[in-house]
Amino acid sequence: MKIVNIKKFIRGISLIISLILFVILILGNNVSLSHGEPQYKDLYVASGDTLWSIANNELVINTYYQDKDIREVIKDLKNINNLNSSALYVGQKLIIPM
Repeated sequence: MKIVNIKKFIRGISLIISLILFVILILGNNVSLSHGEPQYKDLYVASGDTLWSIANNELVINTYYQDKDIREVIKDLKNINNLNSSALYVGQKLIIPM
């Protein structure tokens, strides 16, 4: 195959590479590079605890959530614990990744 127009060829290859990199960045955002399963700790909800306060505390003390937004932490805690809402009750057991 002979390349007739080198500028169009380079532009096409650049576009394909850009699209591939874009897809990798979008899909790779949720991929963990760790090689093992995260460890979990149990946390029992105390009187006055909210999902926001628990997430905020984990942001401070838990390296698993380092440099995350609190909304991401809340979403993660809800997903891990199969919570449909942010409502918690005293004595409820939550699992928290470490």
